[in-house]
Amino acid sequence: MTMPDPAPFRALLGPAGWREGADAAGFTRDWLDRYGAAPLGVALPRDTGQVAAVMRLCAEQGLAVTPQGGNTGLNGGAVLSAGAQGIILSLARMTRILAIDPVEYTVTVEAGVVLAALHEALGEQGLTLPLHLGSEGSARIGGLIATNAGGSHAMAHGMMEAQVLGLEAVLPDGRVWDGLRALIKDNAGYQLRRLFCGAEGTLGVITRAVLRTRPAPVAQATALLTLPDLAAAVQAGAFLRRRTGEFLSALEFFPELGLALLLRHVPLPRPVETRGPVYLLVELATSIPGMGLEELLEAALADLLEEGSVTDGVVAATGAQRAAIWQLREELPEGQRREGAQIKHDVAVPVGRLPEFVARAGAAAADILPGVRVNPFGHLGDGNVHFNLSPPEGRADFGGLAGALSDAVYDLAVDCGGTFSAEHGLGQSKIALADRLRPGAERDMMRAIRHALDPEGRMNPDKLV
Repeated sequence: MTMPDPAPFRALLGPAGWREGADAAGFTRDWLDRYGAAPLGVALPRDTGQVAAVMRLCAEQGLAVTPQGGNTGLNGGAVLSAGAQGIILSLARMTRILAIDPVEYTVTVEAGVVLAALHEALGEQGLTLPLHLGSEGSARIGGLIATNAGGSHAMAHGMMEAQVLGLEAVLPDGRVWDGLRALIKDNAGYQLRRLFCGAEGTLGVITRAVLRTRPAPVAQATALLTLPDLAAAVQAGAFLRRRTGEFLSALEFFPELGLALLLRHVPLPRPVETRGPVYLLVELATSIPGMGLEELLEAALADLLEEGSVTDGVVAATGAQRAAIWQLREELPEGQRREGAQIKHDVAVPVGRLPEFVARAGAAAADILPGVRVNPFGHLGDGNVHFNLSPPEGRADFGGLAGALSDAVYDLAVDCGGTFSAEHGLGQSKIALADRLRPGAERDMMRAIRHALDPEGRMNPDKLV
């Protein structure tokens, strides 16, 4: 077998575009430091032409290619798998916002653009991309497409795939597919751009994208509510959908335990006097001036308070108060991380079955490990719950029961009509789960698509399927 040779990569990309050894360390491990084998090197091409050239060099040498955006994923999808011989191809230098079109309401970007930078640029033009998540300061557009990211506004605007109109991608053999068509309606055959949404780099490397934008909100009304239980929160969410219609942009929930862990480790004020057990963050938004969102929200909340499904609440009176409410929701994972050992689960069930799932999964976890602390929080509007666990008070770990706890959570999510992966993808950590919990025909179709575009299996091996 021919030994891989980094010299052609050095010659092609130069010192700024190729890193080896210690210089590549920042790219080789995943966000949670659970996965990552040492690559031959890290390629940082500056444009699509260099990506194509890198892909051809890898094909010549039989090297695996793992595309990488911001490397903020939680399932090891953007780092090299153990035993694979290959490179990491980072899009970190391809950060140009190529065009913002206020007539078409589109933006064309390179795959390495950071989401927060795109938000800032669009905001200057009175536009927005309705995708918001905790990692937006480091997550890159290509990775968000490749994992089909969701976030807190998917209820109103859909997942990342709903924002993608066109793509450019480099295929495993180095050919460039130019699908950068800024069209809402393009029905000329298979919707190829959709194949790359959620493919996690197994079909090729996304290099550019045309995304849909919307008029930026000019007003928001935000509230944090205390509710007696999760069933009341689900009913309140359904009521708010009816009463506020298209103005409802976010419904986020979290329990008292999650808030208590956060306030234990992060010096923030308690937002409402009455304690949980469940809190609901509600936000209305509009791009139309003078719509009176505060009055609309307050009238709806008055009805909920009168009927008893809401026990307390606070409506943000200023932008600073709104930011403080959102900070509580966004910092929940940090509070649990600082508490110590944790098991994270990203699942989704139909919204109406959220209370059933949380109750059954909590009971199953307690049967396996009495005293385990359950912290379910997430997106009430779309049923996505981050069902996270901490060891019992006073214990430093899960005593070898982490696998049994996770299997119980994932099995119950599927049993409730849901999924074991809502918005973080499969990476390399959930392949066995997918093979066990998804129909064989579904997995076979995915393998067939992958083999058709990457018959040698060099694109991000041991990921997804």
